[in-house]
Amino acid sequence: MTEKRLFRLLLPLGIAFLLLVLLMPRSAKFAYDYRKGRTWKYETLYAQFDFPIYKTEDQLLAERGESSPEAIPYYKYSDEIVSRNLHAAERLDLGGLRSPLVSSMRAIYQKGVMADEGGRRQAVSDAGVIYVQRDKRAVKLPASEVFRLTEARSRLLSDLTGVSSANVDSLLRAAGAYELLVPNLLYDEQTTALVHAESATGISPTSGYVSAGQLIVREGEIVTAEIAQMLDSYKREFEANMGYTGPPVLMLTGNILIALAILVLLYLSIWFNNPRIFSDSRYPYLVVVFLLGALVTLILVRVNEKALLLVPFTLVALLLQAFMRNRVVVPVYVVSLLPLLIFSHDGAVLFVMFFVAGMVAILAFRRFNRGWQQFITALITFAVLAVTYLGFRAAELVAGNVWTSLLSLFIGSMLTVAGYPLIYLFERLFNLVSNSRLIELCDVSNPLIRELEQKAPGTFQHSLQVMNMADTVARAVDANPDLVRAGAMYHDIGKLYNPLCFIENESLVARDGMPRYHAGLSPEQSARDIIRHVQEGVDRARRHHLPESIIDFIRSHHGTTTTGYFYNQFLQAGGSPDRIGEFRYPGFKPVTKEQIILMLCDSIEAASRTLTEYTPEAYSAFVERIVAGKMEEGQFDQADISISELGTVKETLKQYLAQIHHERVVYPDKKQK
Repeated sequence: MTEKRLFRLLLPLGIAFLLLVLLMPRSAKFAYDYRKGRTWKYETLYAQFDFPIYKTEDQLLAERGESSPEAIPYYKYSDEIVSRNLHAAERLDLGGLRSPLVSSMRAIYQKGVMADEGGRRQAVSDAGVIYVQRDKRAVKLPASEVFRLTEARSRLLSDLTGVSSANVDSLLRAAGAYELLVPNLLYDEQTTALVHAESATGISPTSGYVSAGQLIVREGEIVTAEIAQMLDSYKREFEANMGYTGPPVLMLTGNILIALAILVLLYLSIWFNNPRIFSDSRYPYLVVVFLLGALVTLILVRVNEKALLLVPFTLVALLLQAFMRNRVVVPVYVVSLLPLLIFSHDGAVLFVMFFVAGMVAILAFRRFNRGWQQFITALITFAVLAVTYLGFRAAELVAGNVWTSLLSLFIGSMLTVAGYPLIYLFERLFNLVSNSRLIELCDVSNPLIRELEQKAPGTFQHSLQVMNMADTVARAVDANPDLVRAGAMYHDIGKLYNPLCFIENESLVARDGMPRYHAGLSPEQSARDIIRHVQEGVDRARRHHLPESIIDFIRSHHGTTTTGYFYNQFLQAGGSPDRIGEFRYPGFKPVTKEQIILMLCDSIEAASRTLTEYTPEAYSAFVERIVAGKMEEGQFDQADISISELGTVKETLKQYLAQIHHERVVYPDKKQK
């Protein structure tokens, strides 16, 4: 391996390694897994530190329901009302009653006057207390210590009776003194509600205390509800306050080893399934997609683990599937979920949920992948997640509010649809080609294909036939049919340079009355012009910005074979076999299954026009001869295809030829009357 290739291999892995190590949790994870009603399978556990026993959610809800105190009314003392009305009282013309009136009103106002109930529902609490805010201080008082308005006016009359021999009540009414005695305690409904809400949450969250060294649970003991509550509290305090207690270097070393193990698994997942990925742009893309899932997991484990249910992990599987085969997608997706399994508290549950959902999403997306149909895939994914989650919930393997969790899973499933357009961004950034783009390339209204149809109609028809034949074969051996169809559509695009050089376009020559192209040319000249269409096709494809995967079909569809017809002419004319290089195509031998399929379909479609016998035996012998010839020339030496798959390819081609060259009924001539 050259230094350049080694650098391209290690750089993405190195970046991924650094990011994983930096984002891995620095606090220790509670090392015990337990469930209520099951046996404690670890050693006897003693408390390492003092900690409170926290009440469960059910206990807190029950206590809040039992207490649920009625709101205590909140009043504000108004100095402005008191000052204004006392000044007004000092100006009343009551003679000797004025001074006692002002003194009595001041005393009454000092204690406070509230409105009569008059239909007010929360004027006084059931406990007979109120809050009174005065000089920025709120004091809880018995309601009996303040006056109702009616009580205040009665007290005023009582205080002044006997001071004068006249009818005091009549004097006060005539002077308007009663109207100056109004409520100075003003009811504050908003503050009353706020204080009530705060008091409702004032229930103690703890129900006991455990001292350091105290026994929590014995080995082999059944985890009862009481023990589970102690363990939950111990776990909560351990992760919040204790964290990792060992040397920091040891924690860093552990994170480094875990990151290395994950990346080794990632590397091997690629190596054992498709090592060619390391040499093209799919490799950095794969690492980026892996990091998307892994880093989001590590960040949320640090920030808020409950948000993990909102993460569309199935999107990782779909992003991988867009450019790779399932044999690569599945193991890489599993590796991308490993941080979830390792670092999340409910890691095993979440791992199984999202793995199952990811596999189902891949299958569903094959059928529902266009436009609004993607929402069907999202709903199917949510259904799988919900069923799996409810199964774990029923087995009490996961805690939390069921409806909140299901809502989070639904939102995460819908986010898969929102995130899928990232494929088109990655497609440009990494020069990849998605299945949707392959379908677009096969559209015959594409300008380049239209040009081929107009300038080289024979080549265009040949390409269509090869495309249909290759599609059938690709489906039979589980190759990518969209990729091989696009490759077939563009493999001969270089013939636009000189279409009359190729026999399928000679109808244009016959139509114009021109001599055939190769008439009068030497075998070397003819071979040179024929061979040129490969490089010309590559150049034209690059000018039109076709993907590299399509350009590889152009370069490999003839492999390193020779132009047999002209080479044989050359030898028969006394040419030297040492000059075979002048007749050899400058491409490379097919590597992928799709490239092998295109090479065979291209040769068989072209040569099938020379068939004179249309029987199963003739088709079988014909296909076997073409395939054997390619093998003898060593064109399959680097091919990723098994003997079994090659046998399937041959049988499919034989059946295809039989279908398109089947016999037809000869209709008799119509008799003339």
